[in-house]
Amino acid sequence: MELAMKRIALYPGSFDPVTNGHMDILHQALALADKVVVAIGVHPGKTPLFSFEERLNLIHEAARAEFAAAEADRIDVISFSNLVVDTAREQGAAYLVRGLRDGTDLDYEMQMAGMNGTLEPDIRTVFLPASPDVRHITATLVRQIAKMGGEISAFVPEPVASPLRRRARPDS
Repeated sequence: MELAMKRIALYPGSFDPVTNGHMDILHQALALADKVVVAIGVHPGKTPLFSFEERLNLIHEAARAEFAAAEADRIDVISFSNLVVDTAREQGAAYLVRGLRDGTDLDYEMQMAGMNGTLEPDIRTVFLPASPDVRHITATLVRQIAKMGGEISAFVPEPVASPLRRRARPDS
């Protein structure tokens, strides 16, 4: 009996914090792949709002809150600091998942897909369009709103909102 090959997708990003936009793309990726590896980019020169461990936990908590258990169990979370195609190869991923909000994202992502395709022709980039209700969300804007004391619950999964408020405004 021949075993079916697992379709593995790598979804790279900073996820600082994980937003409803990220969850939308993750949900779509789960419909296409047997397993989705969320790869959190860790760069020594950058100081994220949340540590890798915190982001890992927030992604798992958000997945458990938003998805059925069977879906949440198909998500792995790892860190990476090398080329995304090298990480995809190490994870056995055949696909890189990239979310698109608008034409600006498409221009940038097409360049990245071309470069990644040259570096590793066997790994395909899959573009997934953000749903209209989350298309405007960026982690950068969410962090800015949180730092200024604005209401962020419409932009992040429920398990992320309180930790984000505490971290963004530690004196409040």
